[in-house]
Amino acid sequence: MTEVLIRPMRDADVPAAEQISDEAFFELDRRTLPRDWPEPERRTPALSASWISRTRGFLEHDPGGCWVAEDGSGVVGFATSFVREQVWCLATYAVRPGLQGQGVGARLLEAADAYGAHCATGMLSASVDPRAIRRYWRAGFAFHPQMLLRGAVDRARLPVVDGVRESRPGDVPMMDALARRLRGGGHGPDHAALAEMARPLVAETATGHGFAYTDGARLAVLAATDDATARALLWACLAGAGRARTTWCRT
Repeated sequence: MTEVLIRPMRDADVPAAEQISDEAFFELDRRTLPRDWPEPERRTPALSASWISRTRGFLEHDPGGCWVAEDGSGVVGFATSFVREQVWCLATYAVRPGLQGQGVGARLLEAADAYGAHCATGMLSASVDPRAIRRYWRAGFAFHPQMLLRGAVDRARLPVVDGVRESRPGDVPMMDALARRLRGGGHGPDHAALAEMARPLVAETATGHGFAYTDGARLAVLAATDDATARALLWACLAGAGRARTTWCRT
């Protein structure tokens, strides 16, 4: 293996990082998704553009959390992370297939993790790749269960949900206060990026309040003060889904 340099990400690196991400996660899905699921597909041009826009947002607000691995052929891996108040989050990282398992990912994770060294909490969503899981374990992360649900929504079984509405600009302080309470930091500049790709909802129920972002095919964020409010938000998100196969991820 040729020498690999770990350096800060630049704007010109983002398209190459998107390509590596697409290749790496497509290959991972081919190896790990259940056999009775549809064959994994590469990103559409629209999804690639959304990924690039989102990553440029991380680079704008958190340049210290965004890194690439580079050898003589160019960029071969990357990691993006961000800090929101007292919480550090690993957005995503990947190494080009064929170069994985050679320590590049560990060096990228170490560089990104250092950006949040002052934070009280660190968070990430792990894939089922055992190499990545071992790396997170060695870095000191605790593991919590996560469910991936995929299927078509049976609209005949959707209940009537009260107390859920479209969010308004004035809801942002409440949303950030709730995120701060649950994870240690609000979403700050991420609200604008999330609203560009997903529909923001707010719940005000008899038992509490919460919010969610959904694009009709994926649940991006859901936070609530209590289980009943979380269920109301999830039902509202499902009601907004189309009839196509839908993937939902809940931690």
